[in-house]
Amino acid sequence: MAGSPRGVRGGPPDRGESHARSWRGAGWGFVVKLMLMAAVNAVGLAIVWSAYVEGSWGILAGTLALTAAADWVYFSKRSLPAKYLFPGLAFLLIFQLFTMAYTFNVAMTNYGTGHNGTQQQAVDALLIQNERAVDDAPEYPLTIVRRDDELGFAVVDDGQAMVGSSDTPLASEPAATIDGDRITVVPGWDVVDRGTLLADQSLQQQVLDLRVPVSDDADDGSIRTREGTRGTVYRSTLDWDPQAETLTDTETGVVYAARDDGRFVADDGTALPVGWEVYVGFDNFVRGFTDSNYAGPFWRITAWTFAFAILTVVTSFLMGMAMAVVFNDERIRGRKLLRTLFILPYAFPAFLSALLWRGMLNANPDYGIINDLFLFGARIEWLNDPWLAKLAIIGVNLWLSFPYWFLVCTGALQSLPNDVLEAARIDGAGWWRTWTSITPPLLLISTAPLIIASFAFNFNNFTIIYMLTEGGPRFTDTSAVLGHTDILITMIYQISGVAGGRADFGLASALSIIVFLVVGVISALTFRRTRRLEEIL
Repeated sequence: MAGSPRGVRGGPPDRGESHARSWRGAGWGFVVKLMLMAAVNAVGLAIVWSAYVEGSWGILAGTLALTAAADWVYFSKRSLPAKYLFPGLAFLLIFQLFTMAYTFNVAMTNYGTGHNGTQQQAVDALLIQNERAVDDAPEYPLTIVRRDDELGFAVVDDGQAMVGSSDTPLASEPAATIDGDRITVVPGWDVVDRGTLLADQSLQQQVLDLRVPVSDDADDGSIRTREGTRGTVYRSTLDWDPQAETLTDTETGVVYAARDDGRFVADDGTALPVGWEVYVGFDNFVRGFTDSNYAGPFWRITAWTFAFAILTVVTSFLMGMAMAVVFNDERIRGRKLLRTLFILPYAFPAFLSALLWRGMLNANPDYGIINDLFLFGARIEWLNDPWLAKLAIIGVNLWLSFPYWFLVCTGALQSLPNDVLEAARIDGAGWWRTWTSITPPLLLISTAPLIIASFAFNFNNFTIIYMLTEGGPRFTDTSAVLGHTDILITMIYQISGVAGGRADFGLASALSIIVFLVVGVISALTFRRTRRLEEIL
């Protein structure tokens, strides 16, 4: 009615009631979404700020784009399907595509030991490495001081207290307390006593590594100590010329000039041990095939990688299938118990099993029980001979892998269509004819994708190789730490320097990309071929 008062049925709702109803309609779901999106935006802005500080413009742009896309998707009413697709796409971009792009970026550089920073960082490191105690320089009674996580030195120079740290040159501290020739109290600092220093080895190393500049002029040197009680002035024997980009050894007069490959090199070809990171293009990919230290081992390791992956898959699949066929016969008693026993190796952690087999295959009679119990005590060097080591790896991996295929093939056999098998029997096909012409193709339909996945897994089966042989025995015709049983993934691990030694992340990343491409291409081609198996249905 036209004259109905507000709040009466049929009259127009007042503004407050409409507002309350809209909030009730939104519900707690909207509040939770708002809080979650606030958290997403906070994390995104934090990453953007960090990328801006570090100068990582690609990460900055990508994070901004993802954050803006998330806001649009979850606050728009027109993008309902995207609300479900966006999380998966975001994780794909972050954890797959970004990782691949970053690996490719590293592969295009010389990043590694001695080349992991900027040119200025390399110069600073070289200047520090070449510091020597100044002849006839006075020794100062030294007091070690600490403020939170910062260490410093306090010395007495001509009766005046001087305090400084690695970031702050020595400066006068009139309020410090001097007792004889040593400082005992420094305002704002805690004095580290001798007992505390002797009881903490980590602190001792930090003190020995500490350099406190004498002044703002780097040429004046810095205070260092050898034993924590007295300090003296050290100066670098290298002189840095930023205009010419050269480092000159003041003792020998040799000049080291900056090169495009990120090194300081003298005219006679000698180079300083620390360089900086630069882009080298596809040099790492070329070096993997041409460098004498890697080219020969690379092709041998590649051949063994394919052989290892193929032999492992074939032997474990055939053994698992054979066992599944045998124990699928209902006439066998105790099938459940026997099946449980056969899958026990699959339940053991692979790295632990490999270590146990390593001990059992050792030629030492004290703990090499394979030789002692089964080969009449013969001293067979299973892990020291190239061919025996490869045979041992295939055998141990067969023991670890066949239970998986035993389970898979058992399930596949039990799911075979009975009408096909019954039709074969009606047509007069015997057991052998059924097995050779019908059962394997039907099995391959369900197991072929798993076979491909198993090949890809064993192509990069780091655990069994490293835990059993560590890639040994070593090649004798190269200085690279590589061996006869290394596969590509363990070769990359050795080159990366994670296990110790000199790291070459650029070359390791280049080889990782090659492995990815090889596995990807083989998997794609094989998946296309396996589709033909479905035609028999």
